[in-house]
Parts: sequence; structure tokens; C-alpha cells
Amino acid sequence: MMKNIISASILSADFGNLADAIRQCEQAGCDWIHVDVMDGHFVPNITMGPFIVETCKRITSLPLDVHLMIETPENYIEPFRKAGADRLTVHIEGNPGIRATLQRIRELGARPGISLNPETPVSAIEPVIDLVDLVLVMTVHPGYSGQSFIPEAAEKIGEVTAMINRKGFSPLIQVDGGITSTTLPQCMKGGANTFVAATAIFKHPAGIKAGIDELRSVMA
Repeated sequence: MMKNIISASILSADFGNLADAIRQCEQAGCDWIHVDVMDGHFVPNITMGPFIVETCKRITSLPLDVHLMIETPENYIEPFRKAGADRLTVHIEGNPGIRATLQRIRELGARPGISLNPETPVSAIEPVIDLVDLVLVMTVHPGYSGQSFIPEAAEKIGEVTAMINRKGFSPLIQVDGGITSTTLPQCMKGGANTFVAATAIFKHPAGIKAGIDELRSVMA
């Protein structure tokens, strides 16, 4: 049986103590470190560039799970890969050259992923499902940490699971946005097996380890 994966999004981490926060994640049994890259155009916020990925690479040996919420991602995949990204996930929306982009990610030695926003139908990613190792279903509107989970997203996760089974592929199904010990089981029920959490880990009142432990406790 496939292990469920926790990917800690540093979007909610204390950047004044980033190394310590990442090491606490590692010690608590976190599987991946998730880096949310936003350009202020594709989504209404600006966050991290390749330098942060490079910094994370120096801090940890955990896989770096990089989510590009940016316009023309094909222009940036090489710098992010060089910085240390192990996985690069790009959006289906507004990306006419998506097949070439995904192929290039794999050529560079990273694992390609495809993401879709809450309003995007699952059918949009069907033509590229053969090229990806991961499908990221956004369970909030991308742009900011701390948003509430969109309940309808649980149904979409089930649609993705049905589609990949029908097509005969087996990418990881990742969810991102409002993931807590309450919403995680809903996502698992639909077929998700990779869970991005930011606030639930880095803002947990009892600390990072308690946040990860709480998420892990509802995965049984």
C-alpha cells in the first residue's frame, strides 16, 4: 500500500528561522518540503524564487516539491531545477505549450506535475496525464496561505481518481489548500495520497511536530 505523503509548505513558515523550521519538519517525519512560487500575475501575490529553493536544498535532504503559480513557467523551470527542485508542478491554465513544458521538466531530471484550479474541469488535464507523475488539485483559490478548504474540491479529487484509473495511469494525487486534520480525511476518501499543509503545520499552537503528528494521526 502506498504511503501517504505530507509536504510541508514553507509559505507559512517563520522565514527568520527557516532552517530550524525545516529541520523540525524533517525530524517530525515530514516527507517533502513544498515551495509555493507566485509571480503577482498568475496569482495576486509574490513569494519565492530559485534562491529560496537553493537555500532549502542546503538545509535539508528532503525532496523539494516546487509549485509554479506563474506565467510562462517554461522560462523558469531550468533555473528552479538548477536550484534543487526535485519536483516541478505547473498549471494547466493559461499554458498553451504545456506538453513541451512537462517534457522539458522530465528532461532536466525533475518529476513533472500538473495542477488545476478549483474552477478548472478535470477534463482539462486529461490530454497530458501521460506526462505527469503528480496531479495537484487546488482545494482553495491559489495565492494566499490560510484560506478555507472548498468543500466541492472533494468531489473533484474523486473525478481525478476516476479519470487516471480509466486512462491506466497512476500519478500521485496531491491536494493543497486548507488541509487540516478535518479536511484531510475527506481528500483521502476521494483518492488523494499527497497532502500539502502550511498553516496546519507551521502555525499549530503546539508546534511543528504536533502539527505533523496531528495530520498523520488521521491518515489511518
